[in-house]
Parts: sequence; C-alpha cells; structure tokens
Amino acid sequence: MNKARQTLDLIGSYPEPVRGGLRRLREIILETAASTEDAGTLEETLKWGQPSFVSVKPRTGTTIRIDRDKTDAGDVALFVNCQTSLVSDWRTLFPHLRFGGDRSVHFSLSEDLPENEIRHMVAMALTYHTRKSARKAR
Repeated sequence: MNKARQTLDLIGSYPEPVRGGLRRLREIILETAASTEDAGTLEETLKWGQPSFVSVKPRTGTTIRIDRDKTDAGDVALFVNCQTSLVSDWRTLFPHLRFGGDRSVHFSLSEDLPENEIRHMVAMALTYHTRKSARKAR
C-alpha cells in the first residue's frame, strides 16, 4: 500500500467532522506545496501515527503533521518540530490563533478554518531550511 493511501485510510477512520477537517488540512498542504516555488518535492507518509508531509529532493523544509486534537484547544491540529522557530514566528504573525507549546496550532471545526493563515504557515514550514540557510548566509 502506498504511503498516501495509508494517510487517507487513517484520516478516513476518524469520525466526522474531524475527518472532514483533516481532509481539508491535507488539501491545503498539498495545494500550498504545489504553489510554493522553493518547497521541493513533497512526500506524504505516516510519522508517529500521524499523516505527515515532508519536503524531499531537496530537503527544503521541516515535517508537517496533522491529527485530531487530543487537547481542549480545538478539534484538529497542525504540528511541526518543536526545535524550529516556526510556532514562535506564527504566534507573532497570527496572535488570534490557538497554539500548543512550540509545536502546534489548533483549530476548532465549529469555526471556518483560517485557510489564508494555514497556507502561510505551511509555506513557511516547507521552506524552513532554505530560509534558515539564507539568513545564515547574510
């Protein structure tokens, strides 16, 4: 079974509306990767039992994971490596969103997903290493 099929099967195992929210997050990630020039090739897989997306060839960004939110912060969440500065940067850019520590942003499905903000965050994650290298080169 291919890796994308595994992520779709896992998403399909969740109850609605979580399943719909995760499907939409997945679509936004794939659309953003396709339209982000420096994102590299995106690989979809499972990491830590969560649908995950990582840029490969070249490795331009950090892994993005999505899953049901198991906290009280929302219904679904987008996760990145806590060793990056991404969530800190996102907090500055989008103070109206709900964050979990240094690794996640949470969304309530009783509200519309903030798609513009999500696209911006995904583009930042998919180009994290490229942008970090560019800053060091200055």
